[in-house]
Amino acid sequence: MKIGEIAKQTGLKIETVRFYEAEGLVPPPIRSGSNYRLYDRSHLDRLSFIKRSRDLGFTLDQVRALLRLADDPRGSCAEADQIAAVHIAEIDRKLADLAALRAEIAQWGGTCTASIVADCKAIDALSH
Repeated sequence: MKIGEIAKQTGLKIETVRFYEAEGLVPPPIRSGSNYRLYDRSHLDRLSFIKRSRDLGFTLDQVRALLRLADDPRGSCAEADQIAAVHIAEIDRKLADLAALRAEIAQWGGTCTASIVADCKAIDALSH
């Protein structure tokens, strides 16, 4: 299939498919006589793996490591578990940051009774 077809099947943009190729995450496809990229099922599977990993928030380096592990089916699962654990810790940190952000905004957001901006709690809090 051509690049537009594989992009559509994976839900990726054509530029993203090219980017993953350039990054070495996807092996270069064969070229047609007209110099079109021609992708096969293995490309589709790999790009789908990458998209799902990225949708779950894994970094490109983590995806690269997960692909390396996926390429060796006899390898240990421990490294994949470690990558997932690191990612979960990062998600937990982001959730804590968001909770703190929410709490700070909740202290002044929606509670202002001022009638003019000069007396507005929200504007005052953002100004300091």
